[in-house]
Amino acid sequence: MTKERKRPIRIVFYLNEQEQALLEEKMAEANIQNREAYIRKMVLDGYIIKMDFTDVKRMIWLLSNATNNLNQVAERANETRSVAIADIQILREDYKKLRGMAMDLAKKLAMM
Repeated sequence: MTKERKRPIRIVFYLNEQEQALLEEKMAEANIQNREAYIRKMVLDGYIIKMDFTDVKRMIWLLSNATNNLNQVAERANETRSVAIADIQILREDYKKLRGMAMDLAKKLAMM
């Protein structure tokens, strides 16, 4: 007894070598290894959007560093009941970097 397929309709088509190479290139760009899944997605939706999260990852890393710096300053302030000007300047610089990256990222997303 065979199990019924989820998709029982089979479609077959042929490609030449150049088309096959282009198909593989586009699959790699979309980071999809399953050829049938890629073709089905393209046929049904017409496009695949691949997002580059490099800037977001960098922003998260900077945010983590800024959070760690803030926690260290808060601990010192609680222990000594004072805060060094240099610590405040470091926090301000971290904030400026984060704000700049957030603004750049927002501009990139708005252009999509």
